[in-house]
Order: sequence, then C-alpha cells, then structure tokens
Amino acid sequence: MGVRINKYIASSGMCSRRQADELIEAGKVTIDGIPAQNGAVVEDGMIVKIDDKEIFPEDKKIYIALNKPLGITCTTDRRDPSNIIDFMGLDDRIFPVGRLDKNSSGLILLTNDGDIVNKLLRVENGHEKEYAVRVNRKIEPDFKGKMEKGVKILGTTTLPCTVNITGTHTFNIILKQGLNRQIRRMCDALGYKVTKLKRIRFMDITLGDMKPGQSRYLTGKEIKSLKSSD
Repeated sequence: MGVRINKYIASSGMCSRRQADELIEAGKVTIDGIPAQNGAVVEDGMIVKIDDKEIFPEDKKIYIALNKPLGITCTTDRRDPSNIIDFMGLDDRIFPVGRLDKNSSGLILLTNDGDIVNKLLRVENGHEKEYAVRVNRKIEPDFKGKMEKGVKILGTTTLPCTVNITGTHTFNIILKQGLNRQIRRMCDALGYKVTKLKRIRFMDITLGDMKPGQSRYLTGKEIKSLKSSD
C-alpha cells in the first residue's frame, strides 16, 4: 500500500499537508525524478525530493545497497574509525545486514528495519549470496568439485555450494550460509590464498555497475522481494 504524496511529505515533519500541496503545485516536488502531481501515491522504494533534497517520513523504513570499499568495517561501533556508519554519513540510524570483512568489497545492505535484518540473517532461510573471487595460483581441475561438495573448516563441513570457474585464477561462488571468513577458509583448506573477494549478489539484489563507495536505495521490487522471502 502506498501513501499519498502530501501525507508522505507531512509525515516528515517538514510542513502540513496543505503546505505540501502548495509545494507540489509550485513544481518543487519530484517522485523518482518526475514532477509530482497532487494525489500521487508514493510506493516503497520511490525517492521523493523537495528542491532536489530527499526527504523521509519519520517512520519510513530505509533500505540501501552499498558497494563497500576495501578498508571499511561492517560495524556500528563509532569508536572504530573505519566503521560503515560514519562512512555512509547518514543522519538516520541504520545498520548492515550481515557483514563483509574489512579486506573484502562489494554488495552490503543497510537498513533501519530490524525485523527484516533478523529475518534475513537466520541461517535456516538459506538466502543465496554470490561472490567473485581471485586466488594466488592456478585453479586445479578438482577445485570446483571439492568446493561444491563441502570443505572441512571450523570443526564442520560447509554446505554444498555452486562454483563457476571464470578464469585461470578466478571463480564465482554461490553460498547459502555465512560462516566466519568462509570462502577464505575454504580456499585455505584446499591450498589456495584468496587475493581478492567481492560480493556481487545478495538474493535478487545485484551489485550492478556501482563503483566502490557508491550506494543506492533499493527499488520497490527489491524491497518486496526481501520482505516476501521465507
């Protein structure tokens, strides 16, 4: 269910609904870059701006995709100078969904929706995460089979996964679990060292062409997919 544009603006605390109508009539309001009309409905994932400044209702849930650069830590602890919250520089209280270690890059989701974070992080949900990986030596013919079958790390055997070899030293891997430094440990166990690791997909959300450090708000379709996941 969407929200009428004047109610959406008023709920941000910026002005009344009547004043919001006046701003709309003056052409100062856009929805996804298109001038808004009175009576328009704002759906999840749409971006509303007044005079080119994005606004949010006080209770609006925020869902962001970030291409995390190397050196940024997925922690909300502001005492860590490399924390992801200060890197984002938003006034809203947000937190990352899961983590990528400091020496890995790529797609990380951030949100202020605690319910969906708990839902997505439950291991039993088995959500797919895809990574592009480079290792320090030529990949042997038996590497794919061993990785896909499961590797003994941290006192357990990893769940079956999917590996696609993309080059002499590179491969993509799709996991449905998230053990600590899992891919690096799996490669170590088979005699390889990871030299580059980048997450390129989380469920249906892809990194796309975002440059390191770039972020975007999720689309309505992406948010719906997250919320409907089991």
